[in-house]
Amino acid sequence: MGDDASPERHRLESIQRSVDTFTTGVIDSLPVGPSWNCLELGAGAGSIAYWLAERCPDGWVTAVDIDTRHLDAGRVPNLYVQRADITHENFAPGAFDLIHARYLLCHLSVRDELMARAVRWLAPGGWLVVEEPYHLPAATSPFPVVQRVLDGYQRYCREQGADMTWARGLPALMARAGLSDVAYTGNLGCMGGLDKDRWFPLIAQAAPALLAGGLVSEADLVQFSEALKNPTFIDIPQITISAWGRRPKELAEVPTPSEPTPDRPGAPSRLTPDSAGGAA
Repeated sequence: MGDDASPERHRLESIQRSVDTFTTGVIDSLPVGPSWNCLELGAGAGSIAYWLAERCPDGWVTAVDIDTRHLDAGRVPNLYVQRADITHENFAPGAFDLIHARYLLCHLSVRDELMARAVRWLAPGGWLVVEEPYHLPAATSPFPVVQRVLDGYQRYCREQGADMTWARGLPALMARAGLSDVAYTGNLGCMGGLDKDRWFPLIAQAAPALLAGGLVSEADLVQFSEALKNPTFIDIPQITISAWGRRPKELAEVPTPSEPTPDRPGAPSRLTPDSAGGAA
């Protein structure tokens, strides 16, 4: 949605404010150990990566994103920040006790394949947690302006190769990938509700592309912005589906992870140079 760092930071922080408590609650329900090595895919502005590093003080957290401008590698001593396109990964099999991804895979055309790779990156007994949005049909909104704006945004996502209903299949995908103890829950999104809203930063950042594609009009965006100022304007545009599963210890043995890198003793193995850069 553009290279301007300020709107992107605003969008990422709005996600953190609205979803972090839900995410940390899901992960805290798992038997997370202090020495776990964790992988945060699509780390964004870093809130979950920082939280995991504090949650696992004797382990490591590898925070991966295509854009690492919003990540502070020095904030936590056991955090390793990696700029990379995860569609060209080279993580060692069995390297991580916990892998988490949020609002990431639905945007990637190789989402199913990447799920299968993530299972291979898990250590036996390790957990995969994936959280993705499930968009409700735009036409079911009680607000005509939301019907138009959300429809335009959903069409834009489809044109970019994203699938905003893919989350519904997460539990089945995890089960087919061989994970056990698969479970899931959901978190209702909020559009409007004054300070509870997180959709204005998203639509504002997408607005140039939506207008250029003729997916919304200037009048739609103005009306949507005005509606957000009304305390009675409250809508539920999506459900965040969080699904998780454990790699059984009885699965076929995986190769021993690579040795720690010399400059960061104990750090998880890095991606290969060819995997850095690109667009996710």
